[in-house]
Amino acid sequence: MNAVAKTLIPRKTPAQARSAATVDTLRMAAIQVLLREGLSRCTTTRIAERAGVSVGSLYQYYPNRDALLAGVLENHLEGVAGAVERACHEHRGQQLSQMGSAFVVAFLAAKLREPEEAKALYAIAEERGGATLAARMRARIVAAVAAMLASAPDAHFDDPAMVAKIALGALVEPVQTLLKEHAPAHFRTRLERELVLLVTAYLQAHRFNPERPGAPAAIAEARAAARGPA
Repeated sequence: MNAVAKTLIPRKTPAQARSAATVDTLRMAAIQVLLREGLSRCTTTRIAERAGVSVGSLYQYYPNRDALLAGVLENHLEGVAGAVERACHEHRGQQLSQMGSAFVVAFLAAKLREPEEAKALYAIAEERGGATLAARMRARIVAAVAAMLASAPDAHFDDPAMVAKIALGALVEPVQTLLKEHAPAHFRTRLERELVLLVTAYLQAHRFNPERPGAPAAIAEARAAARGPA
């Protein structure tokens, strides 16, 4: 672990309910100050004031502002990963269409539960260990989706993890567009429906088992059609 990463580690993990409540309050205050004041004015002093605690109390748990912000980001990403993991576990062994819909709905619900919070966190995601935390979240989601897909009774997946990565990638960019680029109002209202259609169609393409007779020829024919006339 490098020196920069070490500065983002909390001083201690709350073991008692009262300490956990204080940490939750600090995280919520950090989000509120970040939204109201912006990153440059999001200081430990302002966060502590917003939380109603002393700066000394803040420093009991976090060595600096960036460590607190990294904790806020990690908590958000943990929530997203956890929501998808639960949905995937609950839908193991079900039909592929149900799996696809459950994955999309769970991801969007968790990611967009507090859209302003998620939008604010993009301001810190590229620093403060954000890349590492995001990669950890993606790995958890891919593992959960892959395990769910492997249990599908109506499809065959040679590489469930690769399929899971592609399906997750199909969700990430539209959500970023919604949160970062001031998408029009109708974009969000249609987003879930369109992404369910997209991911479900992609997953259902694997109903076609490559091991069945005639599969290689059919794949070659589809590729030729996609390329068009020579």
